[in-house]
Amino acid sequence: MKRPLLGRNIVQAGLFLVLLLAVPYLLPNDYYLSICILGCLSAIIAVGLNLLMGYAGQISLGHAAFYGIGAYVTAICTTRFGLPIPVGMAAGVALAMVVAWVMAAPILKLKGHYLAMATLGFGIIVAIVFNEAVDLTGGPSGYVGIPRLSLLGFDFDSDRSYYNLVAVVLSLVVLVSLNLMRSRTGRALRALHVSEKAAASLGVDIAAHKRFVFVLSAGLAGLAGVLYAHYLSFIAPASFGFGVSVQLVVMVVLGGMANVWGSVVGALFLTALPEALREFEDIDILVYGAILVLTIMYLPDGLTGGLGRLFRKLRRVGAGEAR
Repeated sequence: MKRPLLGRNIVQAGLFLVLLLAVPYLLPNDYYLSICILGCLSAIIAVGLNLLMGYAGQISLGHAAFYGIGAYVTAICTTRFGLPIPVGMAAGVALAMVVAWVMAAPILKLKGHYLAMATLGFGIIVAIVFNEAVDLTGGPSGYVGIPRLSLLGFDFDSDRSYYNLVAVVLSLVVLVSLNLMRSRTGRALRALHVSEKAAASLGVDIAAHKRFVFVLSAGLAGLAGVLYAHYLSFIAPASFGFGVSVQLVVMVVLGGMANVWGSVVGALFLTALPEALREFEDIDILVYGAILVLTIMYLPDGLTGGLGRLFRKLRRVGAGEAR
């Protein structure tokens, strides 16, 4: 990777972090800060899912399962086995990645709707385990008593401190993803998305690259899961069901496929939208659906693509007036 490009990625991620850290000063109370925390966690998953879907062209309708695996593993490790929180978190991320690695070989041989159905089936199976393994997971009632996060001598026991943490984590995830997609591996993923046969003829190891991006994407979902568990101190199967997987896919499509920043925009927008529609009361779901449909219809390349076209148009208008 060329150093100027790496430097630009660092600057972009750094400015993004500064912007995120300024948000709490603009909010009226901690309720909105909690929404921002959940939005950042969704963005972490959406970035990983976009690497899989937008860049590598592999759809997943069961990504909430990895989110849940991360959450439940760290919860069980820290409460039932008394392991230190960092160990529980590492175990949650690691198990999500291990499960993805095991699944990758049979599932990623499938394509199109067959792949979608396979990942959907996986997500449903994991959701059933979360609901039925009552002695282990607490079942539908949920799992309580998860300790608040403490790392390296710092206690993240307030919404402000936790928000700062997830803002840093999200910025690092964005930086790593930008660098990855502009590396040789990223170019290989783009190539196999366009044509697996053509990519193979150029020497790209199709199976290895598919497995890599699937495992990485699952790891990011697991990371968001462990942060989610230690933030709320309570988790339930409903937070990791099929509806959540679909919402994550919508975040990626809405923000912009094959666009790291699009994943972030889509996740933050979709997390904040229900709160903005509260005043509509009984018709909020209809308004929510209408906004999504209209956005996808008239902004086929997502919110970031639409904003990009708008800025370019304004710049051309400004340049014309300057003449």
